[in-house]
Amino acid sequence: MEAQLTAALARQGWTVRRAHAYDPVKQHGFLDSQRMGIEVFRGIDPQQPLIVAESVWQYSHHVLAGLTTHQGPILTVANWSGQWPGLVGMLNLNGCLTKAGVPYSTLWSEDFTDAFFEKGLRQWLRDGTVTQDESHVKAFGDSSLSMVEEHAGRAFGRRFRQQKAIMGVFDEGCMGMYNAIVPDELLHATGVFKERLSQSTLYAAMREVSAADAQQVLDWLLAKGMKFNWGTDDATQLTKDQTLKQCQMYIAAVRLAADFGCDTIGIQYQQGLKDLVPASDLVEGLLNNTDRPPVYSATTGEELYAGQALPHFNEVDECAGLDALLTYRLWNELGMSGETTLHDIRWGQAYDTGDGEEFVWVFLISGAAPPAHFIDGYAGASSERQTPMYFRLGGGTLRGVSRPGAIVWSRIYVLNNKLHCDLGVGEVVALPPAETQRRWQETTPEWPIMHAVLGGVSRDQLMARHKANHIQVVYAPYAAKAHQACRIKAAALAELGVEVHFCGDVKGLGADAVPADQAAVLTA
Repeated sequence: MEAQLTAALARQGWTVRRAHAYDPVKQHGFLDSQRMGIEVFRGIDPQQPLIVAESVWQYSHHVLAGLTTHQGPILTVANWSGQWPGLVGMLNLNGCLTKAGVPYSTLWSEDFTDAFFEKGLRQWLRDGTVTQDESHVKAFGDSSLSMVEEHAGRAFGRRFRQQKAIMGVFDEGCMGMYNAIVPDELLHATGVFKERLSQSTLYAAMREVSAADAQQVLDWLLAKGMKFNWGTDDATQLTKDQTLKQCQMYIAAVRLAADFGCDTIGIQYQQGLKDLVPASDLVEGLLNNTDRPPVYSATTGEELYAGQALPHFNEVDECAGLDALLTYRLWNELGMSGETTLHDIRWGQAYDTGDGEEFVWVFLISGAAPPAHFIDGYAGASSERQTPMYFRLGGGTLRGVSRPGAIVWSRIYVLNNKLHCDLGVGEVVALPPAETQRRWQETTPEWPIMHAVLGGVSRDQLMARHKANHIQVVYAPYAAKAHQACRIKAAALAELGVEVHFCGDVKGLGADAVPADQAAVLTA
């Protein structure tokens, strides 16, 4: 990537100075700590045009401190690749810069020779900024909803704020995701308040869960037809013992959430906890599913959160946590299944799905997707060992292929010290098994996958606009219901004081707004 990017700049008559050298001892040339980033930025002219080149996932706080005081034009650039997730790293950094109020431009490319990239690069070199296409975005205030839909959404929003909710945060700030931390005063205005918990508390609570209780969870999953790809080598394979420890974590998480009265929880999972126990991904997927193994109080014996999901926001992404809780409750009120999850916007390619070629995104997350999203549910799910590079003690994912159907997608983010939300509709499509396997192998085959087409939003429009590596998704029974639910959700968010933006094709807006009588029929 670095060589291709250097050549692209040379074609424009510019040379590159690498701000930090390759380290022969560590055998890489990455900024690998916040301290290193601060030291490197001390040697950079603050007026210099600066490119942050992303070819892998990175911790944004390693560069954020320096970027907040850089005065010259900033360009974030990513390689368009599934194998090397620079796209994910760049989108996270873009969200962090947005929250921090740092001006930046952004570009992406497969080989840095395409017309889109070269045009944008020329503009940035000339003007210090890149103009991106945001014609797909429409402000909520400029949109017309039916009276029934707006009333339904705003009434829900008022109830949501009045009833208040508790967000359990198991250690804040995972993997440098500054953009994933919602300032308390912004969250409080929505009626949600943080309960700051610790992953050490979760670890301690796991040790109080009996082996018999853990086995009951595993037996429940096996009876549902879920598969576990167990081996015997604890260092490289998923073992039954690792899975049982995950079952203990699942029970401990539910019990702790109940102890503190939490309505939604987020486990940081990669920092600290991974050095003590197997990964939390299986736990997260189970929590996000309404139909899940029952968990009973250790003191009263009552079932906790009976008949409900306990929405989990992966990697303690609090923006996703607020979205997940609101969405789950709203969907249930509208008579729909509210299971929801975030995914990484990992990669994508055009594919002929039968109705002509469309851009099909690869949405992946490390295991937090609920089985209700999968083809054949639990019976279509498997647990695969997380890669030893990141998870020395193992642990399995909750893996499956998302079923075809209509979806509503969204992202809450912070801009100008205010909560915003982009949302739209889309469709999960079915791809041939061979194509699904190819896409898995190009990315991370251990993780659950969603083949998504976003209505009225092109690849480059989403990349230019999106303020996070994460995107929230929830199903609707059919397309018209997805459009209607998207509009009602927008009204609910607006009532909570969130600045709402419709993205792409959301039918029923503007001149073709659904008449009140038709909306009432749809709601019924």
